[in-house]
Amino acid sequence: MDTSFDEKYLKILIDRIEICKQYKPKFGQRGEGLSLSEFQSLYRSDPFYSWFGLDNPLMYAAHKAAGGITSVYRQIGIGGEALFRQLIQDHLGLTTEQANWSYEIVVRWDFWTQKL
Repeated sequence: MDTSFDEKYLKILIDRIEICKQYKPKFGQRGEGLSLSEFQSLYRSDPFYSWFGLDNPLMYAAHKAAGGITSVYRQIGIGGEALFRQLIQDHLGLTTEQANWSYEIVVRWDFWTQKL
């Protein structure tokens, strides 16, 4: 395979995964997520969390790691889809519009109300 394709395809995946570098846990808050100091301020203001020592930086690190790992998996999926679209464009000569698809999830609500 052409190395220019290899670099192009690798970049599609790496660019998605690099998004995870900016991940900050939200701790039930709205917005972009909390920094360590914001997390400590929030948890120190709660007597229960503070009393148990949950305002500890290690607690923040654990939440950041757990959410970051979830984010990595999500971005690998998104990157894989983008890579697949690029592959079919490059190797089948399709345009972006031709390689675009969508899907719907059909939920049967009546299933839950039926008796067995």
